[in-house]
Amino acid sequence: MSTIKQKLANIPEGSAALFFIQIFATLGFAVLYSTLVLYATKKLNFSVKEATAIMGVFGAFNYGLHLFGGYLGGRFISNRNLFVGGMVLQVLGCGCISLGSAEQLYWGLGLFLTGSGLNVTCINMMLTQRFKPEDDRRESAFLWNYAGMNLGFFVGFSAAGHFQLVEDYAGLFVFATIGNFMAIVLALLNWKRLVDLNTPLLQATPAEFKKRLAVGLAILFGLVPVIYFMLHKAELTGNLVLIISVCIALVIAYLTFRHEDQREQKNMSAYILLTLGSLVFWTLYQMAPMGLQLFAVNNVDRMVWGVEIAPQWIQNINSFVIMVGGPLMAMLFKKLRDQGWQIDVPVQFSAALLLIGIGFLVLPLGIGFAASNGLVAFRWIFISYLLQSVAELLISPVGYAMIGRLAPAKYQGVMMGTWMLTTGTASILASYFSGMIPEASEGMATSTNPTYQHIFSMLGWGAVGVGIILILLIPFLRKLITKSASQEATV
Repeated sequence: MSTIKQKLANIPEGSAALFFIQIFATLGFAVLYSTLVLYATKKLNFSVKEATAIMGVFGAFNYGLHLFGGYLGGRFISNRNLFVGGMVLQVLGCGCISLGSAEQLYWGLGLFLTGSGLNVTCINMMLTQRFKPEDDRRESAFLWNYAGMNLGFFVGFSAAGHFQLVEDYAGLFVFATIGNFMAIVLALLNWKRLVDLNTPLLQATPAEFKKRLAVGLAILFGLVPVIYFMLHKAELTGNLVLIISVCIALVIAYLTFRHEDQREQKNMSAYILLTLGSLVFWTLYQMAPMGLQLFAVNNVDRMVWGVEIAPQWIQNINSFVIMVGGPLMAMLFKKLRDQGWQIDVPVQFSAALLLIGIGFLVLPLGIGFAASNGLVAFRWIFISYLLQSVAELLISPVGYAMIGRLAPAKYQGVMMGTWMLTTGTASILASYFSGMIPEASEGMATSTNPTYQHIFSMLGWGAVGVGIILILLIPFLRKLITKSASQEATV
């Protein structure tokens, strides 16, 4: 008992609160992430192409705005203020969507995406600020926090599946509204524990603070109508996001090239290479609420032991693996490292790409063994999601922790946002691949299976190929990643 108390006492103040806040903050996103395409097609009669295009923009703005949030948080608005403000917009957005029309969907998404896009970086920044750069507990903290986020996903996906089976979409979005509101309550109860540490805003004079706050609030609320408009032009917006992503990548490359500190410059170079590899990973991962979900609905036999599996429940395979596997992987890696194993970021990224590639290659194999009606046995998509989930566990929380090690202090927020922008870019790419799928409905599995087989094979082999390239680059990446001028990092 004394050992447990001692471990709890050593946890930086605010870290435990952020774990529980993360659970409730995730609920609204989990509901929309898993249900948006189905809601748009089944309730609002959108075409598959229109629905996946909106889903692509949903992912792009949700993750892409993290870059903006990383810049605003700690500079114009404190991270805790921006987080709560964003959650307020999410609550309003879910409530608006629950009203049930296409127009209210667009306004609701405008509100929700502004909030979730700007506040997710804040919670990661609040967590990483609780640890010194050399503190090895950071990775474990992010693994635990990632497990908390996936607990929120698990609850959200489970509720979404239940409401999906009874087609009560209004009730589902009200549930999401209440969940997000609880995150606000928890943040307010732990307000003092979540104070910003070592941010530029802390150095501002009272007059400068007010000016920056006014600018930050104007941006926070001004983005809503902009996103509302861009959602109506989903395909054009997707192309714009790709152009912006390329521009941001060039800016980061330029900053790296001009950076004077050679040690930090090498770290930034490693960050760029690893981020490019992660783009491939997230493109496959973002197929889950789009092409993979449509495949599960129309081409997979979802009757298991006499029970119909809701499409959202399939995504709970991922949530369960992350919840259970996050803490276990943190303990396993610690034990292996204590024994002298060199398990670092390059190794984990390479393994993640190989696993998610194999996870996609499993699906064409399952299609080859499909029943006479074209339906694929449930076990194949189960195996695929299992492999994808382990892969995510290797790359995602470690990627967040990596920023604290590789990013110079003045670029930390921007590089955290850029890391998340990569996922948004991948969402657009995933929507393009999903848009290649012909209009499908129940009973058409035999006609659409060949298209799915081609797309899944192409994506799977592409990820495996990039994973092999990263394996070959491991020695080079290890030379780039350094804690000090003469010491290699083992992030």
